Amino acid sequence: MRNILLILIVLGFVSCKRKDKTPQIKETRTSGVLKILVDESVSPIVQEQIDIFSLDYPDAKFQITIKPEEKIIPAFLNDSVRVIVMPRLLTKAEEKYYTQRGIRINSTRFAVDGIALITNKDNIDSTITVKEVIDILQGKTSVKKLVFDNTYSSTFQYFKQLANISQFPAQGVYSKNSSAEVIKLIAEDKNFIGILGVDWVSDRNTKYADYLSKIKTMGVKNLKGKIGDDQFYKPTQDNLINGIYPFLRNVNIIDCEGRDGLGTGFATWLRSQRGQLIVLKSGLGPHKLMPREINLTKGK
Repeated sequence: MRNILLILIVLGFVSCKRKDKTPQIKETRTSGVLKILVDESVSPIVQEQIDIFSLDYPDAKFQITIKPEEKIIPAFLNDSVRVIVMPRLLTKAEEKYYTQRGIRINSTRFAVDGIALITNKDNIDSTITVKEVIDILQGKTSVKKLVFDNTYSSTFQYFKQLANISQFPAQGVYSKNSSAEVIKLIAEDKNFIGILGVDWVSDRNTKYADYLSKIKTMGVKNLKGKIGDDQFYKPTQDNLINGIYPFLRNVNIIDCEGRDGLGTGFATWLRSQRGQLIVLKSGLGPHKLMPREINLTKGK
């Protein structure tokens, strides 16, 4: 009896060992495991692309980290994750983390995003000028209140650069913890103007449909002498494609894996006909239809 029990234990151990030795997925352009960092403000379009890509290529597995830009950049620069999606390119200083080790940086734009300004439907105001926004950011006026998705977000950094300031004023500018929180606040309070990636206020964002029904997207008029200074424009797809909406930015995938693998394949797919069709359906500006490059990043 004791011998039989011993045999059963040994067989069970061997069986478990065999199960542990599952074959690893071969790393190719359409298979393997890809760790990827995604800026929260553009996460809806990236998640949609990943979902469709995974359906087309079941052997492709993604480990996604979605956080504000300044929270994911450190992980990218310390080499723990080598693929990142965000609405800007790397600065010269950031590039050095890879170039000094001889690692090639592959940057690919696959969409053009807009930064939407939203307000409660009951708010009388439905338009705002870029000058008004800059004046608020520079502390010259606090009549209107701006609220950002996060103090670490790419939208926050975009507007600091736009207003040429190192920090925002004590009054008139606020922040939440995410784009979802901004949507909820604006839906409940008409005293704020929310600032977030335009994809978050798309009709396709069914998760927050109840809140979105209570907000409206504002029209924006650009500074005199710049494109879009003749009237107020909303971040519609046509205005993104034509480059006439004032607050535009590129959505880029940056791959520093140093090999031809899943990161390369996914980046190529994003600019393929199928990937661009997903961008088109999302309401953003597809890369291939854009007449000019948009890039506000310093040092590039």
